[in-house]
Amino acid sequence: MGRAAPRPTRAGLRLALLAFTQLIVALDYNIVYVALPDIGSALGFTAQSVQWVVSAYAVGLGGLLLFGGRAVDRIGARRMFMLGLLLYGIASLAGGLATGTGTLVAARAVQGVGGALLTPATLALIYGGFAEGPERNRALGAWGMAGAGGLAAGSLLGGVLTNYLGWESVFFVNVPLALGAAAAAVWLLAADAPRSAGWGGFDLPGAVLATAGSVLLVFGLASGPEAGWGSVQAAGSLAAGAALMALLLVVESRTRDPLMPLRLLRTRSLATTMAVIAIFQGTLGGGYYVFTSYLQPVLGYSSLEAGLAFLPLTLICMFAAVKIVPLMLGRWSVRTTLVTGMFGTAVGIAAVVSGMSVNGSFWALMPGSVIWGAFGGIAFVALFAAAGSGIAPQEQGVASGVATSAKEIGGAMGLAAFVAIATASTGTAASTPADILDDLQTAGWAAAAVTAVGGLLALILKRPAPAPEGPAPVSEEITTSLEGVRP
Repeated sequence: MGRAAPRPTRAGLRLALLAFTQLIVALDYNIVYVALPDIGSALGFTAQSVQWVVSAYAVGLGGLLLFGGRAVDRIGARRMFMLGLLLYGIASLAGGLATGTGTLVAARAVQGVGGALLTPATLALIYGGFAEGPERNRALGAWGMAGAGGLAAGSLLGGVLTNYLGWESVFFVNVPLALGAAAAAVWLLAADAPRSAGWGGFDLPGAVLATAGSVLLVFGLASGPEAGWGSVQAAGSLAAGAALMALLLVVESRTRDPLMPLRLLRTRSLATTMAVIAIFQGTLGGGYYVFTSYLQPVLGYSSLEAGLAFLPLTLICMFAAVKIVPLMLGRWSVRTTLVTGMFGTAVGIAAVVSGMSVNGSFWALMPGSVIWGAFGGIAFVALFAAAGSGIAPQEQGVASGVATSAKEIGGAMGLAAFVAIATASTGTAASTPADILDDLQTAGWAAAAVTAVGGLLALILKRPAPAPEGPAPVSEEITTSLEGVRP
């Protein structure tokens, strides 16, 4: 018994590492937005092309998530976790040293590739290392809290670093974080089990089709606002991407060891989760855009003030993810928790929109921010709990890759759609704050309505079968995992 005492502490440290990795990814997502104006002027981006600093990351991430998920299953979660962190750190260093637009865009794309390996590896380590039920719920709560914390810290840290150390620092800050996490993984994460197949028999045609199709879809969605939705760059890429994804389904149905087992898509929980997570991420991006555009162009907030305005929403989201969601998932089913989270998120977005006025104030937005933050945190964690529910351990990587792909593509589609609604009159009649507000509110009400539709879709989820009772080796080690993180 004396030797068993340190085990929960080590399990807590493993959880802390996985959560810290999510914080790094979320931090980088927001930190770059604040630095975009300085990056554009320093490297010679145009007002239209500077968005590729963000979009290149989305193309690399969204394009290789399915490949990354399958690589996790075939090669090992620990190996892909460390490789993803190394790519992330090296690409961040290259981004900070970039002196031209092409170099920076390429570095951001490689960061996305690192994220495409890192994200499914992190989720697979959580799904595989934490028994389904209360243990996994607590772990996902910590993971979700770290993501929300990274989003909040990114907005503030980006402004401080850019102001005092220059735009390069928003990339350099990732280097010690990523490389330090990779070094910690050597000590904290157990070695992957031997893989007899390795890369042998790997579904190369499926990998090529999935990567090319996903890249073209994300590229087309990212190109639409700049090139026009009817252009070859946007419409052509979307059509080609859709055709390749359709061909992927045909190839996978005839492959002995497919990259994406089609039976997973016939699993009600995963298929439903993919649809709901796409809606959630799409309306989240649209809601954030509406919120930011209201605070700055309409109310005249500075970028730092706008970042601070997100703090209540983000802090409440963190609290809900780590304190409320595990209790809800333990007492209710995943379906009930997710439906509650989605409908509550819709109410929160609607409350924020109803609090907007030309002469409004931050305090008028506070009720909606509180509701949105709390239920958004609940929905986010519940979605990924649903994605891993009932999936075999050897397919957790590809399942998380499929779910995260739906998240990224849904986010790109939703953001493009809600930005189009919010800017429908820009350049013609919408030149005053009142005109801008009208379009923003239209987009906000649409985001709330679509989120509610996601809540209805979540009702399709069926209750998971009760987990068998009895001791399990992993349970004994992880039960108090979160307690190991606390002082």
